[in-house]
Amino acid sequence: MKTYNDIYLEARNVLRSCGVEGYNLEAKLLVARSAGKTMNELLRDMNLYTTPAVEEKVVEYTGRRLRGEPVAYITGSWEFYGLPMIVTPDVLIPRMDTELLVDTAKELLIGHKMDARILDLCCGSGCITCAVGHELPATKLVAVDISPSALEVCRKNVNLNRLNTRVICMQADALSSPPLGTGLFDMVISNPPYIKSSEINTLDSSVKDFEPIWALDGGDDGLRFYKAIIKYWKSIIRPGGFLLFEVGEGQAEDVMEMLLAAGFSSADTRKDTGDVDRVVIGRK
Repeated sequence: MKTYNDIYLEARNVLRSCGVEGYNLEAKLLVARSAGKTMNELLRDMNLYTTPAVEEKVVEYTGRRLRGEPVAYITGSWEFYGLPMIVTPDVLIPRMDTELLVDTAKELLIGHKMDARILDLCCGSGCITCAVGHELPATKLVAVDISPSALEVCRKNVNLNRLNTRVICMQADALSSPPLGTGLFDMVISNPPYIKSSEINTLDSSVKDFEPIWALDGGDDGLRFYKAIIKYWKSIIRPGGFLLFEVGEGQAEDVMEMLLAAGFSSADTRKDTGDVDRVVIGRK
């Protein structure tokens, strides 16, 4: 019989020897998932003996990881802005860069419009909706995506984070006009697909082979969704309201120019931890 620590060390060593960068954390995540435990429960029980079934599951999960599958899809969960998120191959895995959108929303609304009505366009897993809703408890939010399967994940995350009384999930296409009756918003937040079509095949295999391509492909110039959202969704933003975008590296200038050309009164950016202009803010 082996302890949880024994099988953790075995998985850790295999991942490390195969060049997995986050081998220490990922091994713990795989063992915790195999055992049906939270991370805290695993750490508490590390010296207890486990079963052959758990060990077999760890070996299976480790094999999947070594074939390139992201650990978030193997475990079915991830963390965003300190909140638990259900993750499936129907949605992108939440990135730390995207947390800057939440920081920016807080910066613009706290002390100014605490009870804002907010739309999360191209919501995917709903990570932005959940984080903003958690951080700004007087807000009302609408999460929009074209994918029914992504919206199902979003609904689960809204329920998981106990936000279902304040969040509506709605199917709509960001590339066309909002559905009738959508209403007006103080802020629209969007992390749309922004990778150039020609660059999809250059992405890391863990991304291009496992994450949903439709949630990554931003068209020939990577700007397809920004153009459409500014054109079609500007009308639902209240005067003085905000449109917040996450953008790819080198796209901020183009997106700011689009906002100003569309009649937004100002356009600004916020930099991520890598000193990249990652968020673009348009004020109507």
